[in-house]
Amino acid sequence: MASVTTVFIAGLLVLAVHNVNGGDCLKNYIQVTQGTTGNLPSGTPIFSVQITNECPRDCSIAQIHLSCDSFASELLINPMIFRKLGINDCLVNNGKPLANGAAISFKYASNAKLPLAVSSLTCSP
Repeated sequence: MASVTTVFIAGLLVLAVHNVNGGDCLKNYIQVTQGTTGNLPSGTPIFSVQITNECPRDCSIAQIHLSCDSFASELLINPMIFRKLGINDCLVNNGKPLANGAAISFKYASNAKLPLAVSSLTCSP
């Protein structure tokens, strides 16, 4: 019985420490929405992207990486907001935390809407 109690208490301590360090952050806490906003003079569609932290608790989320296929834009995008790191890997907000309820946005121009989805993230205390 003592070993069961010890294991239970150890488990509670792990959970307590985990929650102090930011708890669990889920990919679906980050919402990525896109819409068309017009065209370049060349006719290339312009897409507006908004990335929002919708964590149900007061949690900041950092190191937000999106799968971004072969992302390319005819519009210049501030690399501190969104940049391609490699094949199918783009970084949001230069890796810095996005506060609960906060959003970051940018526009890109491409012949087609590109699939953008959260691939990884980190809880930020």
